[in-house]
Amino acid sequence: MFFAQYYLDCLSQASYMIADERTGRAVVVDPRRDVSEYLADADAHGFTIEAVINTHFHADFLAGHLELADRTGAWIGYGRRAEAEYPIRKLADGERIGLGDVTLRIMETPGHTPESISVLVYEHADDEVAYGVLTGDALFIGDVGRPDLLASFGVTADELGRMLYDSVQHKLMSLPDAVRVFPAHGAGSACGKNLSTQRQSTIGEQRATNYACAPMSEEDFLAVVTAGQPSAPGYFAYDAVLNRKEHELFDPAAAARPLSTAEFLERRASGAVVVDARDPQEFAAGHLRGSVNVPADGRFAEQAGTVVAPEQEVVVVAPQDREEEVVTRLARIGFDRVAGYLREPEGAFPALAEEMAQAGRLTADRLRRALAGDRPPVVVDVRNTAEREEGFIEGSLHIPLAELSRRMEEIPRDRSLVVHCAGGHRSSIAASLLRHAGRDDVSDLLGGYGAWLLLPETARA
Repeated sequence: MFFAQYYLDCLSQASYMIADERTGRAVVVDPRRDVSEYLADADAHGFTIEAVINTHFHADFLAGHLELADRTGAWIGYGRRAEAEYPIRKLADGERIGLGDVTLRIMETPGHTPESISVLVYEHADDEVAYGVLTGDALFIGDVGRPDLLASFGVTADELGRMLYDSVQHKLMSLPDAVRVFPAHGAGSACGKNLSTQRQSTIGEQRATNYACAPMSEEDFLAVVTAGQPSAPGYFAYDAVLNRKEHELFDPAAAARPLSTAEFLERRASGAVVVDARDPQEFAAGHLRGSVNVPADGRFAEQAGTVVAPEQEVVVVAPQDREEEVVTRLARIGFDRVAGYLREPEGAFPALAEEMAQAGRLTADRLRRALAGDRPPVVVDVRNTAEREEGFIEGSLHIPLAELSRRMEEIPRDRSLVVHCAGGHRSSIAASLLRHAGRDDVSDLLGGYGAWLLLPETARA
């Protein structure tokens, strides 16, 4: 058996290829949209990709099922409750898919979405114990998939939560301890709240350590699973719908286009959002006025999808030699309205002096002194709820980054603003978004709440 996991740190997303090395027949599960790595591996091993299976309609990325089917002729499989605009093969609970001796078996595990399935992988068709189970977003390492993402239609979060209880407690926990667990996401994903950095586990380990796998009543399960979930990025609903639709295929060769300075400014003047993917420190030193800073070194795609609407045209300022990477990462969440990127921005900026601005940044000590002044700034905390529960700056306004775009009117307009997160990354995004929306006097806190905690306790009082 050939078994490979492909992991994207930016989206904390895992996809898989399983093949029978004797027959050369292969299946890819939960592929990302840029499919070249799967194709290259299949070619190197002499495999034929004959099926693409999605464990559910993903909300956090645009899957690559259409791209792989187009390139290979593979059929596309989903759970039996799935409905899509393109041809799909509906997979029933217990259905076996033979690749030769290597065999897959479908297990319906609804709850994160109604159509969710897990895929049991058997190295030999007559094995009593599966090699592993691809759990999609039903079971993570250390957590389970959240039932409240609104990725499903006509089903309430309560109904999904009860489905998830049965899927986890009765179906997945009925598997032998030795079965390896291969989830679709890891730490950092907004699809759960307590995901581990580990990329695989076993049913036995999860039975012993995963809070949601401990024996409990259905009501207790609903309470513990739904409590403390982070705010979902704004693009999740868009991707959940788009993954059901027939849509344009991603073409890496055509996606990224360099723009001259004149072309770039023309697109910006026509309403395109400038996404500046440089480091916050570089951005603060000088950027095109109105740009939104989403650093490439981080959860770029997820955070861009949080602060930019899918229907908005985008032009990119990227770190040197990372332009195509940035455009591809936007495409992974279905953001295809990228007009292009500014060619050699560091060389172009000097000629754009009138269009340039700097970003205000405060140290923790300067913020302390400002808060003690006659007209203190409004402090906006853009961390998630669970982070804020561990401590906060007294008097601060809490609006998680994922909610900022729709809650800006809650922020006073007659005061200066200081935005902070945990370490300074998300606050640069939030502060730039506020400036983009016309708030002029906005700074972000260098080092975030971590820097604030380093002040003497008496200074923070």
